[in-house]
Amino acid sequence: MWRTPEIRYTRDGQATTSLGVAVNRRWQNRETNEWEEATSFFDVVTWRELAENVYISLTKGMRVVVTGRLEQRSWETEAGDRRFKVEIAADEVGPSLRFATVDVHKVEHHLGGDRDHDGAPGQEDPVEDSVGAGAGA
Repeated sequence: MWRTPEIRYTRDGQATTSLGVAVNRRWQNRETNEWEEATSFFDVVTWRELAENVYISLTKGMRVVVTGRLEQRSWETEAGDRRFKVEIAADEVGPSLRFATVDVHKVEHHLGGDRDHDGAPGQEDPVEDSVGAGAGA
């Protein structure tokens, strides 16, 4: 992670966490035999229990594994310019165990909120104010 998770709560008390991940890709150029690399940066958004667990458990600099879906948002700036952003709406986030170990602790909490028939989160409310960021590394 290149950005420490930040937690916020909606007006109805639903937790949401945003964090930044860097995706590194490394390959060997077949023509030059030199190693090349590229890094892409993505914002990740989590909700409810996952959001609270991410905020409590992860810090900047940790290697993480994220699964979810890509979502594109758009908005207009005060100057009238159209902006677009692609985020990862995470279903699962966890530490990578390739170069680290973890102690797993089951959390017994329920944030409430509505769920649709398949257990997926329902429509989210706009986010109000920030509660703060987790400890950085």
